[in-house]
Amino acid sequence: MSIRVLVTGPKMKTVKVETILQVFDNIDELPAEAASLMENAKQARLKAYAPYSNFSVGAALLLDNGQVVTGSNQENASYPSGLCAERTAIFYAGAQFPQAKIIRMAIIAGSNLSETSSPIPPCGACRQSIAEYEIKQVAPIEIYFMGETGKVIKSKSLANLLPLMFDKSFL
Repeated sequence: MSIRVLVTGPKMKTVKVETILQVFDNIDELPAEAASLMENAKQARLKAYAPYSNFSVGAALLLDNGQVVTGSNQENASYPSGLCAERTAIFYAGAQFPQAKIIRMAIIAGSNLSETSSPIPPCGACRQSIAEYEIKQVAPIEIYFMGETGKVIKSKSLANLLPLMFDKSFL
């Protein structure tokens, strides 16, 4: 992510925020380690519990200790009580491997009612949770995301997906 001042005036500046992402035509174009992690996310998606939204998500994390941790979304009739796949995986990794860094994350998401071919990024709550771990570990987390089929987007860091993020420095 880059931030550039475009126009300045006596009382105002205009700022342009740019994000650079890589786009792959499909999972077969990914580097082998990213494709393998995406396959883990695909398997995790099959374990999603999504009877209300019919929208299943799987996430897989590669940790610096070599462990792969997966998560799937888990819904609840009381909607706020559910948990997204990304946060399920991140919180499990944090609980089970508190000293490990997250190197890479793969996310696959889509409707259970029709094919989803557009890449689906993490929601805002998940972005904030990923940001917390990226800041905590003082290292970027590569994020790959896709729909059920089609293009895969890669971000070198969560900061590309959540510019001007809120963190502990504001507290």
